[in-house]
Amino acid sequence: MRAIMKHRLFWPAAALVILIAINAIARPQFILVTVRDGELYGALIDILRNSAPLMLVALGMTIVIATRGIDLSVGAIMAVSGAVALTIIDASPDPGDLGTVLVALLVSLAVALVLGVWNGFLVAVVGIQPIIATLVLMLAGRGVALLITEGFITTVNSEPYEFIATGYLLALPFAFLIWVAAVAVTGLMERRTALGVLTEAVGINPEASRLAGVRARGIVFGAYVVSGLLAGIAGVIYSSNIRAADANAAGLFIELYAILAVVLGGTSLMGGKFTIAGTVIGVLTIQTLEATILFLGVPSAQSPVFFAIVVVVVVLVQSPRLHRWARGALRAARARNRSAADDRTGVAS
Repeated sequence: MRAIMKHRLFWPAAALVILIAINAIARPQFILVTVRDGELYGALIDILRNSAPLMLVALGMTIVIATRGIDLSVGAIMAVSGAVALTIIDASPDPGDLGTVLVALLVSLAVALVLGVWNGFLVAVVGIQPIIATLVLMLAGRGVALLITEGFITTVNSEPYEFIATGYLLALPFAFLIWVAAVAVTGLMERRTALGVLTEAVGINPEASRLAGVRARGIVFGAYVVSGLLAGIAGVIYSSNIRAADANAAGLFIELYAILAVVLGGTSLMGGKFTIAGTVIGVLTIQTLEATILFLGVPSAQSPVFFAIVVVVVVLVQSPRLHRWARGALRAARARNRSAADDRTGVAS
């Protein structure tokens, strides 16, 4: 049992299970999953589907943070990706044509890839600090999205495009299957090949890695490219869900939630060791928290305060230092109890 509790994923997973249990006790229908027309529905299914944009962004953020970097531009890339896709579809004479939708997807993801290349160039080649390099695109990206949409909220009615966020495949939400595939591919690349070890080596000590023959610049460059591409996919899912390209609202603050999910999952902001599974748990925890806030009817203006309080509690539960302090206090209390018992025994004798 102690070996399980010492695993770095134990406390993040325990926090998620406790959160789900609290919701289930408060409203038993929370864990109820029903089947309608061969498709699964329920609060848990909604959490899995709605997690898709944040999950994709957090995956990219995990790789970037592992290289001792940060990507603040993911929200802006989401806005640009969604704006490009919906502008192409809106300009088409037949928005519901599958070919048109596929072209829009390819172009939007290509643009997101280029933006990721831009971030990688600034950080890995030019040598600009990651927070500054990505801040440039964070500020400029939404302006680009507004230029693409000409300052308006572009709306479309396209069933193939809407299917991305709201459709079902094999009884499961298609958006959920997208992020599962992304997690699987990322996990295979980072944990079943040498890429993960090289990424951690670069994050722990870039200079030592370079001297050891690791192409640190290429690893860092690739991390930002992957982050940009995943953010582009997230932007497509987000715009598909609301059926509109909103340059101001798309991906707003998602970079902060992504960083929070990565940290909740146990990945250090100092770089090096990272965990894909931990990031998945962190995202699901955040999404469950949001569902809890909606259920409790917390006003939107007060929800960030409630969210912050719960997150602080979750972080404290996971804190290794707090665990050491608690174990030390427990041992001290036991020692005092034994000493008191010995004193009573001595007096009695």
